[in-house]
Amino acid sequence: MTNSLVPPAGPQRTLALAQLTNSVGDGAYYVTSALYFTHVVGLAPARVGLGLTLAWAVGSLVGVPLGRLADRRGPRGTAVLLALATGLAVASFLVVRGFVPFVLAACAYASAQSGLAAARQALLAGLVSAGERTGLLAHLQSTLNAGLAVGAGLGGLALRAGTRPAYLGVFALDAVSFLVCAGLLARLPSVRGARARKAGGLGVLRDRPYVVVALLNTVLLLRMPLLSLGLPLWIAERTDAPTWLVSALFVLNTGAVMVFQVRTARGVTGLASATRVVRRSGWVMLAACAAFALSAGASPWVAAGALVVGAVLQVAAEMGQSAGSWQLSFALAPVDRVGEYQGFFGTGVTVARTLGPLVLTSLLLEWGTPGWLLLGGATVAASYAMGPAARWAAGAGEVTVRHQVLAC
Repeated sequence: MTNSLVPPAGPQRTLALAQLTNSVGDGAYYVTSALYFTHVVGLAPARVGLGLTLAWAVGSLVGVPLGRLADRRGPRGTAVLLALATGLAVASFLVVRGFVPFVLAACAYASAQSGLAAARQALLAGLVSAGERTGLLAHLQSTLNAGLAVGAGLGGLALRAGTRPAYLGVFALDAVSFLVCAGLLARLPSVRGARARKAGGLGVLRDRPYVVVALLNTVLLLRMPLLSLGLPLWIAERTDAPTWLVSALFVLNTGAVMVFQVRTARGVTGLASATRVVRRSGWVMLAACAAFALSAGASPWVAAGALVVGAVLQVAAEMGQSAGSWQLSFALAPVDRVGEYQGFFGTGVTVARTLGPLVLTSLLLEWGTPGWLLLGGATVAASYAMGPAARWAAGAGEVTVRHQVLAC
């Protein structure tokens, strides 16, 4: 893998540019959408939450069939169409004025986003050799964080203005970003659809070892709302640390991923190294949870120091877990059904975003230190179970290309 933070010229760089383009729009959307839907559209916050939960539940269900479509019809064309569909779904928010239209638009948005993620992974698998995929995904993750940071800054300007035209401008920017993304994806070489084996109605769910790997990964992803929800509430309610530290920890996390994700993924080249880095990240996450727990009841600056140490450990665990899971998700999937399998593996993110807030608030705010240690212990248990589950999946005989990762 190259030492540069920029992917090599060719398809890899084009994929990164496509990622950068729509992540800028998404960053602006993420920081403004809640206020847009409540202040501009006029929906009650509870209805916004319900509508988005329903939308992402639908999105998680359609991700697999859309991924299967990418496998059969070709991932490039499918990705282009889904990027266009995402842009149109975002544009439809500009004219939404009621709860039912909002839910329909949100379902279209979540469905297109979920399918686009699966189609992109299938496209990446068709354009990049197995040994380069984890490295490229690390580049894409760094690019994603950079784009989100820029977009969040643009969204912040809209929030500062607080006007209807400013909010509409953000949503228009996000819609255009997906149109540009579609144009970039269309420039990539075509990848022919595979003649996938007929898997029956359940598809990937029939591959029980892979399902177990995906479920364990979902447990590891429950830490996703930590920076956006868990830590802010913990700092405000359980510590004497300054509240501005919330923003500082977010910047620390984003910057670390931008700079170090590629380096972290460099040593992940196969099944053994992937499970090893996931296992190590489990212990690092336990140490992070212990550091966060120590911030309670301490003086403001001692608490701040413990929180910074915990944040450093947490982002190190996050980068290791991400690199290992990328390798496993591709290496254990059939070569002719990558889109379908990636669509299923990606539902872990949706589940984590849906259940994570409930899990984290219950564990951390109600249980305190024992809750932190339970979260860390669950992470260690899931990370250790990943090794046997991955070996089970590799030896199941369903996937003919798994020998590529057993050679390490």
